[in-house]
Amino acid sequence: MTVSRRAWIGRIAGLAAAALLAWGPPQSAAQAQGSDLLIFAAASLKTAFDAVNAQWQKETGKKATISYAASSALAKQIEQGAPAQMFVSADLDWMDYLAGKNLIKPDTRSNLLGNRIVLIAPKDKAQPIDIRAGFDLAKLLGDGRLSMANVDSVPAGKYGKAALEKLGVWPSVSAKLAQAENVRAALLLVSRGEAPAGIVYQTDAAADPSVAIIGTFPEDAHPPVIYPIALTASASNPDAAAFLAYIRSAKAKPIFEAQGFTVLSRGQS
Repeated sequence: MTVSRRAWIGRIAGLAAAALLAWGPPQSAAQAQGSDLLIFAAASLKTAFDAVNAQWQKETGKKATISYAASSALAKQIEQGAPAQMFVSADLDWMDYLAGKNLIKPDTRSNLLGNRIVLIAPKDKAQPIDIRAGFDLAKLLGDGRLSMANVDSVPAGKYGKAALEKLGVWPSVSAKLAQAENVRAALLLVSRGEAPAGIVYQTDAAADPSVAIIGTFPEDAHPPVIYPIALTASASNPDAAAFLAYIRSAKAKPIFEAQGFTVLSRGQS
């Protein structure tokens, strides 16, 4: 049975709220005022960054407060004056956006991680599919919808749309999307069986045992998935530079690799 657009909007809103409860809500500038070290990071980094933060706290006795959401939402909050000391984006565009407004410290910027985008399905219904030019994604969806992060602003959604366009599949599925406010909310839509398939990062799929990867998109079908990191222009806490160095260090590298990220920054022990 076809689900109405209004019903889908309601479902997505509910699942987005559930995702925020599961993965941790983004903090507003007002909420964050009491935090000594506030980090803004793309939602897809939560599992890895929480582990790095816990290890840093164990070694140093210091702890960062990390707020996770779509890179687009976080960049806009920084633009509006949120007191984040560091920003980690899931694409170059939103870091460039802040750089263009002189809201980051350019000498602290580097490309930290790489990732891949994948097609997922609920684990109990997962059937491998060959992702190539013209593959029949519409048939896989049937009467269901394709779960994606917002394709106009959220990096995971933008990468996914670019790949579908390059492979010639976009026209057949563009009217069958269930767009979420961030990639973890898109993941949850599939995890709960509300969508038969979704496009997320491979690291997100690895973080949820209820989904399975059924195909990986060719790397040449979309811009490289790169996570840049930088201190914000207003960063003044000395712990921010120390945490940035730790994130880039050899100590953090195994944590990122265990989650499926490719480490791009050269770290030191």
